Amino acid sequence: MDFRTLHIIAGASRMRAELASIAFGLGYHAEVYADTEELAAVMPQSGIVLIEDAGPASTRSVFDACARQGTWLPVVAVGERPRAGRVVEAVKQGVLDYLALPVRAERLASCLGRIVREAAGHAAERMRRAEANAKLSALSPREQQVLDRMAEGMSNKLIARDLAISPRTVEIHRANMLTKLGVDHSAAAIRLQIEAEFDARAHSRVPRQAEMLAAIPSPGSIAEKRSAPMAGHAPVAQVVMVGT
Repeated sequence: MDFRTLHIIAGASRMRAELASIAFGLGYHAEVYADTEELAAVMPQSGIVLIEDAGPASTRSVFDACARQGTWLPVVAVGERPRAGRVVEAVKQGVLDYLALPVRAERLASCLGRIVREAAGHAAERMRRAEANAKLSALSPREQQVLDRMAEGMSNKLIARDLAISPRTVEIHRANMLTKLGVDHSAAAIRLQIEAEFDARAHSRVPRQAEMLAAIPSPGSIAEKRSAPMAGHAPVAQVVMVGT
């Protein structure tokens, strides 16, 4: 995956221009968007998203758009006077770094360099999980219930009893589910389920010290540092307080 393009999402044209100017100065190519809908309309397959934080819905919308397209992009959020609780929430959603406005060129360069080094090894795996989520999103609620129980090792008869439907109905839901997922046997469907669940857990992981920040009433300024990723896991930001 090529990480030399920054996809900048910001509501104000001045903010887009300022961030794009910094990106160009650092040797990156910049594409600008007024909102996530504009990004989703073209949905790039590579690069890094730099989004002005307008609340949980703004950052979550990027991951939702990627999931619908079966892709994954690293996301960095920027915000003015970010609260500790909001930074923690963004990290839980999957944001890899959070920078305070105004963005300093050297701080952005350090952030992007780290993401390029860490994310390259995880891009293929994360894209596979995003594809799994995109496929699973096409299932009906009942088909998802059947798959959940298949993943638990339940037989058709047990699933039928648990859902209060007939075994024949379970078979119909199972057949429809396999067709929608584009697989020809249950093991492949369960594998997709496991990959999607692992992606959800990765998005929810946050270090213990970051969780403690949410309880601090007067956070002060915020800095982030990143821990070395464990084998097979995406990098997770560590959020720490300075200058209280």
